[in-house]
Amino acid sequence: MKVYQFKHSQFIPADLNTVWDFFSSPKNLNAITPPNMNFEIIEITNGEKMYDGQMISYKVTPLPFMRVTWVTEIMNVEPKKHFTDDQKKGPFAIWRHKHFFSEAGNGVVMTDEISYAVPFGVLGRIANWMVVAKQVDNIFNYRTERIKYLFPLK
Repeated sequence: MKVYQFKHSQFIPADLNTVWDFFSSPKNLNAITPPNMNFEIIEITNGEKMYDGQMISYKVTPLPFMRVTWVTEIMNVEPKKHFTDDQKKGPFAIWRHKHFFSEAGNGVVMTDEISYAVPFGVLGRIANWMVVAKQVDNIFNYRTERIKYLFPLK
């Protein structure tokens, strides 16, 4: 199985506490997810602030006419530094998304590192080349613009 890597960094002109508070709340995922994905949280276990072992279930449309349930587990939470979400059920064979936060100048650099694999062997590799990698890139391009809107330069 081929595992793909995706990395994205963005400067956010806000203090670390504000940035962490926003990104450590699963309820804010909808605010940074493209509307065409029809993102809908179904369940967040034990509250809205993230912790190791927290499970988040949601519905998402990763591709047109493909509505799926996606379940992720939050792991390796070190407040104001990093956390990981790991797919337990969903459209990928593997999806591990690491989020890193570091103070820089008058703001925070947030870095996302994703390791993912598409199921279905050779067909999955073709799907990644034709659609999936572009979709991941589009999601982060959208998110970049939303974060600029939510955290404007002062």
